[in-house]
Amino acid sequence: MAELRPFRGIRYNQGKIKDISAVICPPHDIIPPHLQEELYHRHENNFVRIEFGRELPQDNGVENRYTRAVATIESWLEQGILQPEARPAIYIHDYYFNFAGRKYRRRGLIATVRLEDWDKRVIFPHEGTLARSKNDRLNMLRACQANTSPILALYQDREQVLKDILDRATAGRPIVDAQSEDERHVIWAVDDLQLIGSIRSFMVDQPLYIADGHHRYESALIYKKERAAGTAFTGEEGFNFIMMTLVEFDDPGLLILPPHRLVRGISRAAMQRLKESLGTFFHIEEISLDDKRVWQRLDEILVGGLDHVHLGLFGLQDDVVYILAVKDQQMVDNLMPAFHSDIYRRLDVSVVDHLILEELLNLGNQGEQAVLTYNYDRQDAVNRVRDGEFQLAILLNPVKAAVIKAIADAGDRMPRKSTYFYPKEPAGLVFYRMVL
Repeated sequence: MAELRPFRGIRYNQGKIKDISAVICPPHDIIPPHLQEELYHRHENNFVRIEFGRELPQDNGVENRYTRAVATIESWLEQGILQPEARPAIYIHDYYFNFAGRKYRRRGLIATVRLEDWDKRVIFPHEGTLARSKNDRLNMLRACQANTSPILALYQDREQVLKDILDRATAGRPIVDAQSEDERHVIWAVDDLQLIGSIRSFMVDQPLYIADGHHRYESALIYKKERAAGTAFTGEEGFNFIMMTLVEFDDPGLLILPPHRLVRGISRAAMQRLKESLGTFFHIEEISLDDKRVWQRLDEILVGGLDHVHLGLFGLQDDVVYILAVKDQQMVDNLMPAFHSDIYRRLDVSVVDHLILEELLNLGNQGEQAVLTYNYDRQDAVNRVRDGEFQLAILLNPVKAAVIKAIADAGDRMPRKSTYFYPKEPAGLVFYRMVL
Protein backbone atom coordinates (compact mmCIF):
# COMPACT_ATOMS: atom_id res chain seq x y z
CA MET A 1 0.00 0.00 0.00
CA ALA A 2 2.17 2.86 1.25
CA GLU A 3 5.31 3.53 -0.79
CA LEU A 4 8.20 4.87 1.28
CA ARG A 5 11.38 6.36 -0.14
CA PRO A 6 14.65 7.45 1.46
CA PHE A 7 15.61 11.05 0.73
CA ARG A 8 18.61 13.34 1.03
CA GLY A 9 17.42 15.30 4.01
CA ILE A 10 18.62 18.83 4.57
CA ARG A 11 19.67 19.55 8.14
CA TYR A 12 21.81 21.90 10.16
CA ASN A 13 25.58 21.62 9.86
CA GLN A 14 26.59 20.77 13.41
CA GLY A 15 30.09 22.04 12.71
CA LYS A 16 28.54 25.52 12.60
CA ILE A 17 25.41 25.09 14.72
CA LYS A 18 26.50 23.51 17.98
CA ASP A 19 23.13 23.60 19.78
CA ILE A 20 20.42 22.14 17.54
CA SER A 21 17.80 22.72 20.24
CA ALA A 22 18.32 26.48 19.79
CA VAL A 23 17.45 26.47 16.09
CA ILE A 24 14.49 24.07 15.75
CA CYS A 25 10.94 25.41 16.15
CA PRO A 26 7.36 24.17 16.39
CA PRO A 27 5.36 23.64 13.17
CA HIS A 28 3.71 26.73 11.72
CA ASP A 29 0.21 26.09 13.06
CA ILE A 30 1.17 26.44 16.72
CA ILE A 31 3.43 29.50 16.45
CA PRO A 32 1.53 32.53 17.82
CA PRO A 33 3.03 36.02 17.27
CA HIS A 34 4.74 36.22 20.67
CA LEU A 35 6.47 32.85 20.15
CA GLN A 36 7.47 33.82 16.63
CA GLU A 37 9.28 36.87 18.02
CA GLU A 38 10.90 34.82 20.76
CA LEU A 39 12.20 32.32 18.21
CA TYR A 40 13.59 35.10 16.02
CA HIS A 41 15.60 36.34 18.99
CA ARG A 42 16.60 32.89 20.27
CA HIS A 43 19.08 32.33 17.45
CA GLU A 44 19.92 34.13 14.22
CA ASN A 45 19.51 30.85 12.34
CA ASN A 46 16.34 29.64 14.01
CA PHE A 47 14.23 27.64 11.58
CA VAL A 48 11.18 29.84 12.19
CA ARG A 49 12.57 32.11 9.46
CA ILE A 50 11.81 29.30 7.01
CA GLU A 51 8.86 27.49 8.64
CA PHE A 52 6.78 30.56 9.53
CA GLY A 53 8.51 33.85 8.87
CA ARG A 54 7.24 37.29 9.78
CA GLU A 55 4.69 39.09 7.66
CA LEU A 56 5.75 42.67 6.87
CA PRO A 57 3.57 45.69 6.02
CA GLN A 58 5.19 46.08 2.59
CA ASP A 59 4.64 42.44 1.56
CA ASN A 60 3.28 41.83 -1.94
CA GLY A 61 3.18 39.10 -4.57
CA VAL A 62 6.91 39.38 -5.22
CA GLU A 63 8.27 39.91 -1.70
CA ASN A 64 6.59 38.06 1.18
CA ARG A 65 7.19 35.47 3.90
CA TYR A 66 7.29 32.67 1.32
CA THR A 67 9.87 34.27 -0.96
CA ARG A 68 11.94 35.16 2.11
CA ALA A 69 11.77 31.51 3.20
CA VAL A 70 13.24 30.22 -0.07
CA ALA A 71 15.88 32.97 -0.04
CA THR A 72 16.84 31.91 3.48
CA ILE A 73 17.16 28.27 2.44
CA GLU A 74 19.42 29.22 -0.47
CA SER A 75 21.52 31.57 1.66
CA TRP A 76 22.00 29.08 4.48
CA LEU A 77 22.92 26.32 2.02
CA GLU A 78 25.47 28.60 0.40
CA GLN A 79 26.93 29.54 3.80
CA GLY A 80 27.03 25.91 4.91
CA ILE A 81 24.61 26.50 7.77
CA LEU A 82 22.36 23.91 6.16
CA GLN A 83 23.68 20.93 4.26
CA PRO A 84 22.10 18.04 2.36
CA GLU A 85 22.75 14.44 3.40
CA ALA A 86 25.49 12.77 1.39
CA ARG A 87 23.26 9.79 0.55
CA PRO A 88 19.50 9.16 0.62
CA ALA A 89 18.39 7.95 4.03
CA ILE A 90 15.40 7.08 6.14
CA TYR A 91 15.61 8.74 9.55
CA ILE A 92 14.64 7.37 12.95
CA HIS A 93 13.66 9.99 15.51
CA ASP A 94 13.40 9.29 19.23
CA TYR A 95 11.54 12.15 20.89
CA TYR A 96 11.94 12.32 24.68
CA PHE A 97 9.58 14.63 26.58
CA ASN A 98 7.73 15.09 29.87
CA PHE A 99 4.02 15.40 30.43
CA ALA A 100 2.01 15.60 33.66
CA GLY A 101 4.98 14.51 35.72
CA ARG A 102 5.85 11.48 33.57
CA LYS A 103 8.66 10.83 31.10
CA TYR A 104 7.92 9.58 27.58
CA ARG A 105 9.70 8.50 24.44
CA ARG A 106 7.99 8.49 21.05
CA ARG A 107 9.77 6.75 18.18
CA GLY A 108 9.13 8.04 14.67
CA LEU A 109 10.31 6.94 11.24
CA ILE A 110 10.95 9.91 8.91
CA ALA A 111 10.69 9.15 5.19
CA THR A 112 9.08 10.48 2.06
CA VAL A 113 5.81 8.79 1.13
CA ARG A 114 4.12 8.72 -2.25
CA LEU A 115 1.10 11.02 -2.32
CA GLU A 116 -2.16 9.18 -2.89
CA ASP A 117 -5.66 10.59 -3.33
CA TRP A 118 -8.00 9.82 -0.45
CA ASP A 119 -10.17 7.53 -2.58
CA LYS A 120 -7.23 5.15 -3.09
CA ARG A 121 -7.60 4.25 0.63
CA VAL A 122 -3.87 4.00 1.11
CA ILE A 123 -3.55 7.12 3.25
CA PHE A 124 -6.51 7.95 5.47
CA PRO A 125 -7.62 11.28 6.96
CA HIS A 126 -9.51 11.52 10.25
CA GLU A 127 -10.37 15.24 10.56
CA GLY A 128 -11.79 18.00 8.39
CA THR A 129 -9.71 20.99 7.22
CA LEU A 130 -9.97 24.74 6.63
CA ALA A 131 -9.19 26.35 3.28
CA ARG A 132 -7.13 29.18 4.81
CA SER A 133 -4.57 26.83 6.37
CA LYS A 134 -4.29 24.87 3.14
CA ASN A 135 -3.58 28.05 1.17
CA ASP A 136 -0.72 28.98 3.50
CA ARG A 137 1.11 25.67 3.06
CA LEU A 138 0.35 25.63 -0.67
CA ASN A 139 2.09 28.99 -1.02
CA MET A 140 5.07 27.54 0.86
CA LEU A 141 5.24 24.58 -1.52
CA ARG A 142 5.07 26.82 -4.57
CA ALA A 143 7.88 29.03 -3.30
CA CYS A 144 10.24 26.56 -1.62
CA GLN A 145 9.43 23.22 -3.30
CA ALA A 146 10.03 21.73 0.13
CA ASN A 147 8.32 20.09 3.09
CA THR A 148 9.76 22.05 5.98
CA SER A 149 7.95 20.10 8.71
CA PRO A 150 6.78 16.49 8.66
CA ILE A 151 3.24 15.18 8.71
CA LEU A 152 2.58 12.80 11.60
CA ALA A 153 1.00 9.53 10.46
CA LEU A 154 0.22 6.23 12.19
CA TYR A 155 0.74 2.61 11.19
CA GLN A 156 0.15 -0.78 12.79
CA ASP A 157 2.86 -3.25 13.78
CA ARG A 158 1.05 -5.88 15.85
CA GLU A 159 3.78 -8.49 15.40
CA GLN A 160 6.54 -5.91 16.09
CA VAL A 161 8.24 -6.73 12.81
CA LEU A 162 9.21 -3.14 12.08
CA LYS A 163 10.10 -2.54 15.72
CA ASP A 164 12.81 -5.18 15.48
CA ILE A 165 14.14 -3.63 12.27
CA LEU A 166 14.28 -0.18 13.85
CA ASP A 167 15.99 -1.54 16.95
CA ARG A 168 18.74 -2.95 14.73
CA ALA A 169 18.98 0.30 12.79
CA THR A 170 19.52 2.33 15.98
CA ALA A 171 22.34 0.19 17.32
CA GLY A 172 24.92 2.62 15.93
CA ARG A 173 25.75 6.21 16.76
CA PRO A 174 23.06 8.84 16.08
CA ILE A 175 23.70 11.82 13.83
CA VAL A 176 21.84 14.21 16.16
CA ASP A 177 21.47 14.22 19.94
CA ALA A 178 19.93 17.53 20.93
CA GLN A 179 19.02 18.15 24.57
CA SER A 180 17.07 21.13 25.89
CA GLU A 181 15.56 21.82 29.27
CA ASP A 182 12.23 20.19 28.34
CA GLU A 183 12.98 17.61 25.67
CA ARG A 184 15.55 15.61 23.77
CA HIS A 185 15.81 14.61 20.11
CA VAL A 186 17.95 11.67 18.99
CA ILE A 187 18.14 10.93 15.25
CA TRP A 188 19.76 8.16 13.21
CA ALA A 189 20.21 8.29 9.42
CA VAL A 190 19.62 4.84 7.93
CA ASP A 191 21.33 4.59 4.55
CA ASP A 192 22.04 0.85 4.60
CA LEU A 193 20.25 -0.51 1.52
CA GLN A 194 19.27 -3.78 3.18
CA LEU A 195 17.67 -2.04 6.16
CA ILE A 196 15.94 0.44 3.90
CA GLY A 197 14.61 -2.44 1.82
CA SER A 198 13.25 -4.19 4.93
CA ILE A 199 11.49 -1.01 6.08
CA ARG A 200 9.99 -0.38 2.66
CA SER A 201 8.85 -3.99 2.31
CA PHE A 202 7.04 -3.85 5.62
CA MET A 203 5.22 -0.66 4.67
CA VAL A 204 4.04 -2.03 1.33
CA ASP A 205 1.26 -3.85 3.19
CA GLN A 206 0.37 -0.95 5.47
CA PRO A 207 -2.22 1.79 5.16
CA LEU A 208 -1.24 5.07 6.86
CA TYR A 209 -3.50 7.23 9.02
CA ILE A 210 -2.79 10.94 9.20
CA ALA A 211 -2.67 12.05 12.81
CA ASP A 212 -1.47 15.64 12.36
CA GLY A 213 -0.96 17.55 9.14
CA HIS A 214 -4.17 17.17 7.11
CA HIS A 215 -3.77 20.68 5.70
CA ARG A 216 -0.21 20.00 4.59
CA TYR A 217 -1.22 16.74 2.94
CA GLU A 218 -4.13 18.26 1.03
CA SER A 219 -1.93 21.19 -0.02
CA ALA A 220 0.62 18.71 -1.35
CA LEU A 221 -2.07 16.93 -3.38
CA ILE A 222 -3.09 20.26 -4.96
CA TYR A 223 0.54 21.16 -5.64
CA LYS A 224 1.18 17.78 -7.26
CA LYS A 225 -1.77 18.28 -9.63
CA GLU A 226 -0.55 21.77 -10.51
CA ARG A 227 2.95 20.55 -11.32
CA ALA A 228 1.79 17.47 -13.21
CA ALA A 229 -0.55 19.38 -15.51
CA GLY A 230 0.83 19.93 -19.00
CA THR A 231 4.24 18.35 -18.30
CA ALA A 232 5.96 15.12 -19.25
CA PHE A 233 4.73 13.60 -15.99
CA THR A 234 6.49 10.37 -14.94
CA GLY A 235 5.31 9.94 -11.33
CA GLU A 236 8.91 9.96 -10.10
CA GLU A 237 9.25 13.71 -9.70
CA GLY A 238 9.94 14.99 -6.20
CA PHE A 239 6.52 16.60 -5.89
CA ASN A 240 4.91 13.14 -5.97
CA PHE A 241 6.18 12.54 -2.43
CA ILE A 242 5.73 14.13 0.97
CA MET A 243 7.79 13.94 4.16
CA MET A 244 6.14 12.07 7.03
CA THR A 245 7.03 10.95 10.53
CA LEU A 246 5.44 7.52 11.00
CA VAL A 247 4.57 6.32 14.52
CA GLU A 248 3.11 2.99 15.55
CA PHE A 249 -0.45 3.07 16.93
CA ASP A 250 0.60 1.43 20.19
CA ASP A 251 3.74 3.49 20.75
CA PRO A 252 3.73 4.36 24.50
CA GLY A 253 4.78 7.92 23.66
CA LEU A 254 1.78 8.58 21.42
CA LEU A 255 -0.20 11.04 23.54
CA ILE A 256 -3.54 12.40 22.34
CA LEU A 257 -4.91 15.34 24.31
CA PRO A 258 -8.56 16.43 24.17
CA PRO A 259 -9.22 19.91 22.71
CA HIS A 260 -11.64 21.25 25.34
CA ARG A 261 -14.03 23.90 24.02
CA LEU A 262 -14.03 27.44 25.45
CA VAL A 263 -16.85 29.79 24.45
CA ARG A 264 -17.60 33.46 25.02
CA GLY A 265 -19.97 35.96 23.44
CA ILE A 266 -23.04 33.82 24.16
CA SER A 267 -26.27 35.76 24.59
CA ARG A 268 -28.10 35.64 27.90
CA ALA A 269 -31.08 33.99 26.20
CA ALA A 270 -28.87 31.26 24.71
CA MET A 271 -27.25 30.54 28.07
CA GLN A 272 -30.67 30.24 29.69
CA ARG A 273 -31.90 27.97 26.89
CA LEU A 274 -28.87 25.74 27.38
CA LYS A 275 -29.48 25.48 31.11
CA GLU A 276 -33.14 24.56 30.60
CA SER A 277 -32.48 22.07 27.79
CA LEU A 278 -29.61 20.01 29.17
CA GLY A 279 -31.93 17.77 31.20
CA THR A 280 -33.76 16.72 28.05
CA PHE A 281 -30.68 15.07 26.60
CA PHE A 282 -28.39 14.33 29.55
CA HIS A 283 -28.29 12.84 33.00
CA ILE A 284 -26.58 15.52 35.09
CA GLU A 285 -24.25 15.02 38.04
CA GLU A 286 -22.72 17.96 39.86
CA ILE A 287 -19.18 18.10 41.28
CA SER A 288 -18.06 21.04 43.40
CA LEU A 289 -14.69 22.58 42.65
CA ASP A 290 -14.25 22.71 46.44
CA ASP A 291 -14.03 18.91 46.45
CA LYS A 292 -10.35 18.07 46.99
CA ARG A 293 -10.71 15.09 44.65
CA VAL A 294 -12.49 17.04 41.90
CA TRP A 295 -9.91 16.43 39.17
CA GLN A 296 -9.44 12.80 40.12
CA ARG A 297 -13.19 12.28 40.09
CA LEU A 298 -13.45 13.92 36.69
CA ASP A 299 -10.81 11.50 35.40
CA GLU A 300 -12.74 8.57 36.83
CA ILE A 301 -16.07 9.67 35.34
CA LEU A 302 -14.98 11.03 31.99
CA VAL A 303 -14.06 7.71 30.44
CA GLY A 304 -14.28 7.80 26.66
CA GLY A 305 -15.75 5.03 24.56
CA LEU A 306 -17.94 4.32 21.56
CA ASP A 307 -20.88 2.97 23.59
CA HIS A 308 -21.47 5.98 25.85
CA VAL A 309 -20.72 9.68 26.08
CA HIS A 310 -19.69 11.64 29.17
CA LEU A 311 -18.82 15.33 29.10
CA GLY A 312 -17.86 17.99 31.61
CA LEU A 313 -19.42 21.45 31.47
CA PHE A 314 -18.49 24.46 33.59
CA GLY A 315 -19.97 27.96 33.60
CA LEU A 316 -23.68 27.54 34.33
CA GLN A 317 -23.28 27.50 38.10
CA ASP A 318 -20.54 29.01 40.26
CA ASP A 319 -17.79 26.54 41.16
CA VAL A 320 -19.78 23.52 39.99
CA VAL A 321 -18.80 21.21 37.13
CA TYR A 322 -21.70 19.41 35.45
CA ILE A 323 -21.04 15.85 34.35
CA LEU A 324 -23.28 15.13 31.37
CA ALA A 325 -24.18 11.57 30.34
CA VAL A 326 -26.31 11.08 27.23
CA LYS A 327 -29.77 9.73 28.10
CA ASP A 328 -30.96 8.53 24.73
CA GLN A 329 -28.36 8.07 22.01
CA GLN A 330 -31.03 7.75 19.31
CA MET A 331 -32.44 11.16 20.19
CA VAL A 332 -28.94 12.62 19.88
CA ASP A 333 -28.32 10.72 16.62
CA ASN A 334 -31.38 12.35 15.09
CA LEU A 335 -29.69 15.76 15.47
CA MET A 336 -26.53 14.66 13.66
CA PRO A 337 -25.97 15.04 9.91
CA ALA A 338 -27.42 11.91 8.28
CA PHE A 339 -24.33 11.14 6.18
CA HIS A 340 -22.10 10.48 9.19
CA SER A 341 -21.30 6.99 10.50
CA ASP A 342 -22.55 5.45 13.75
CA ILE A 343 -19.03 5.78 15.16
CA TYR A 344 -19.03 9.52 14.44
CA ARG A 345 -22.35 10.02 16.23
CA ARG A 346 -21.00 8.42 19.40
CA LEU A 347 -17.94 10.62 19.67
CA ASP A 348 -17.90 13.06 22.57
CA VAL A 349 -16.70 15.81 20.26
CA SER A 350 -19.58 15.20 17.82
CA VAL A 351 -22.15 15.51 20.61
CA VAL A 352 -20.51 18.73 21.77
CA ASP A 353 -20.24 20.35 18.36
CA HIS A 354 -23.61 19.32 16.93
CA LEU A 355 -25.87 19.13 19.98
CA ILE A 356 -24.50 21.63 22.52
CA LEU A 357 -22.83 24.25 20.33
CA GLU A 358 -25.07 24.16 17.26
CA GLU A 359 -28.46 22.95 18.49
CA LEU A 360 -28.71 24.18 22.08
CA LEU A 361 -26.50 27.29 21.93
CA ASN A 362 -27.19 28.09 18.27
CA LEU A 363 -23.59 29.22 18.19
CA GLY A 364 -23.43 29.74 14.45
CA ASN A 365 -26.05 32.48 14.74
CA GLN A 366 -24.63 34.28 17.76
CA GLY A 367 -22.99 36.86 15.55
CA GLU A 368 -19.39 38.00 15.40
CA GLN A 369 -19.14 38.32 19.19
CA ALA A 370 -19.43 34.56 19.71
CA VAL A 371 -15.92 33.10 20.01
CA LEU A 372 -14.98 29.43 20.13
CA THR A 373 -11.44 28.44 21.02
CA TYR A 374 -9.62 25.37 22.27
CA ASN A 375 -7.62 24.48 25.35
CA TYR A 376 -5.74 21.25 26.09
CA ASP A 377 -5.57 21.62 29.89
CA ARG A 378 -8.94 21.02 31.57
CA GLN A 379 -7.98 22.83 34.80
CA ASP A 380 -6.75 25.87 32.88
CA ALA A 381 -9.95 25.82 30.81
CA VAL A 382 -12.07 25.92 33.97
CA ASN A 383 -9.91 28.67 35.47
CA ARG A 384 -10.33 30.85 32.40
CA VAL A 385 -14.09 30.67 32.88
CA ARG A 386 -13.75 31.40 36.62
CA ASP A 387 -11.64 34.46 35.72
CA GLY A 388 -14.35 35.75 33.37
CA GLU A 389 -12.36 35.38 30.15
CA PHE A 390 -14.89 32.85 28.80
CA GLN A 391 -18.46 31.89 29.67
CA LEU A 392 -18.34 28.14 29.15
CA ALA A 393 -15.77 25.37 29.28
CA ILE A 394 -16.79 22.03 27.78
CA LEU A 395 -14.44 19.25 28.85
CA LEU A 396 -13.83 16.31 26.53
CA ASN A 397 -12.21 12.92 26.77
CA PRO A 398 -9.01 12.19 24.87
CA VAL A 399 -9.72 10.19 21.73
CA LYS A 400 -8.05 6.81 21.64
CA ALA A 401 -5.83 5.94 18.68
CA ALA A 402 -8.05 2.92 17.92
CA VAL A 403 -11.04 5.24 17.51
CA ILE A 404 -9.13 7.35 15.00
CA LYS A 405 -8.44 4.22 12.97
CA ALA A 406 -12.07 3.08 13.24
CA ILE A 407 -13.51 6.38 12.02
CA ALA A 408 -11.02 6.57 9.15
CA ASP A 409 -11.73 2.96 8.14
CA ALA A 410 -15.44 3.84 8.09
CA GLY A 411 -14.67 6.53 5.49
CA ASP A 412 -15.70 9.30 7.88
CA ARG A 413 -13.93 12.27 9.45
CA MET A 414 -14.14 13.67 12.95
CA PRO A 415 -15.09 17.30 13.52
CA ARG A 416 -12.21 19.72 13.30
CA LYS A 417 -10.10 19.99 16.46
CA SER A 418 -11.06 16.55 17.76
CA THR A 419 -7.51 15.52 18.60
CA TYR A 420 -4.25 17.10 19.65
CA PHE A 421 -1.18 14.91 19.34
CA TYR A 422 1.33 16.00 21.93
CA PRO A 423 3.99 17.11 21.43
CA LYS A 424 3.98 18.29 17.83
CA GLU A 425 6.83 17.15 15.62
CA PRO A 426 9.33 20.05 15.45
CA ALA A 427 10.50 21.72 12.26
CA GLY A 428 14.17 22.02 11.44
CA LEU A 429 15.61 18.67 12.50
CA VAL A 430 15.55 17.47 8.91
CA PHE A 431 13.49 18.57 5.89
CA TYR A 432 12.74 17.46 2.38
CA ARG A 433 13.47 19.56 -0.68
CA MET A 434 12.00 18.18 -3.86
CA VAL A 435 14.83 19.43 -6.06
CA LEU A 436 18.41 19.51 -4.76
